[in-house]
This record gives sequence, C-alpha cells and structure tokens, in this order.
Amino acid sequence: MTAIGRFLRKTSLDELPQFINVLRGEMSVVGPRPAIPYEVERYSEWHKARLKVLPGITGLWQVSGRNSLSFEDMVRLDIDYIERWSLGLDFAIVLRTVPALLFQRAY
Repeated sequence: MTAIGRFLRKTSLDELPQFINVLRGEMSVVGPRPAIPYEVERYSEWHKARLKVLPGITGLWQVSGRNSLSFEDMVRLDIDYIERWSLGLDFAIVLRTVPALLFQRAY
C-alpha cells in the first residue's frame, strides 16, 4: 500500500465516494455495515435480518468498536440498530462518527 493509500484508509477518506451510492439510493448515511458477499454465503438465518435495510456509510458498529469487534458483535449491533431505529439515533451515530474517525476509537 502506498503512503497516500495508508493515509486515505487511516482517515477513512476512502469512504467518501460512498456518498455517490447514497445519492443513488443504494446506501444510507447510517445503517448496518455493508454485507460482504463471501460473508453472506456463510450467514446463519438470524444474520439475514441485517439485509432487510440499506447498508450505511456509518453505523452503530463503527462507533461502538469498529474493527475491534467480532463479526457476531457487529451483526448484533446492526440488528439492534434496525430494531431501535429513529432519526434521533441516526443523528447520535453521525455525531459519534466524527470523533471515532478522527481519533480511531469508539465513542
């Protein structure tokens, strides 16, 4: 990976093009973590609940531990988000995303 690539990844600036997907209606700003095809092949039945809504650029999983969470914990957070969804929750997650990105830890 190049120095520029490392910087883009570390600062999550590589995620900015996903806003095009939001404008197209393919993603939302806040939602479950986008599903990775090889993971979907191994989903248990309860995991599939997270596929009922659009994936998000950020979500409860990102502000609650990001890459330090296990897959099972990420799915639980995604389903918890879906079950508790509100505009207020989305707003709170967006507010928590900024420091999570800047300081690379959960908030």
